[in-house]
Amino acid sequence: MRAQNRRRTAIALAVIMLLLLPAPAAGEDEDPEDGLPSWAWPVVTREVIVPFRAPAHEYGAGHRGIDIAATPGEVVRSPADGIVAFRGAVVDRQLLTIDHGSGLVTTFEPLVSTLNPGAIVAAGDEIGTVDVGGHARPGTLHLGVRLDGDYINPMLLFGGVPRAVLLPCCAAL
Repeated sequence: MRAQNRRRTAIALAVIMLLLLPAPAAGEDEDPEDGLPSWAWPVVTREVIVPFRAPAHEYGAGHRGIDIAATPGEVVRSPADGIVAFRGAVVDRQLLTIDHGSGLVTTFEPLVSTLNPGAIVAAGDEIGTVDVGGHARPGTLHLGVRLDGDYINPMLLFGGVPRAVLLPCCAAL
């Protein structure tokens, strides 16, 4: 139980650290509300078909990314600068992983790409095309983001996580 609490605390601290990143350089898109750099969407649509669902524990059920509406064959672009860390097949799907530095790593699947590990990509560069296969239903692109090895909600980087709103509690009967 203590190990689980330490892990949750570490993840919470990592997310807080991500939110405290320095302001973007001139010319970078910025979310005016919190000053974080805004990542570019990898495909034209911004429709999230399956949202991120954090697992209760390391091996628990959940959805460690988002599935975005995308047509097979559609061009996929890098959401931020980085270096291709992996390209290849895992089980029954093609995927590509980009290391963006500062502990941030993105994985796209299913994705067909000609890029090789070590290739440098800039935000907006074409990294491949949407394929079919794997756990993502046809017509979607799965995007997972890890921060220091732990999955986080990709919407934190796209400015799409709404702020928590506390509601009144315990209304009088």
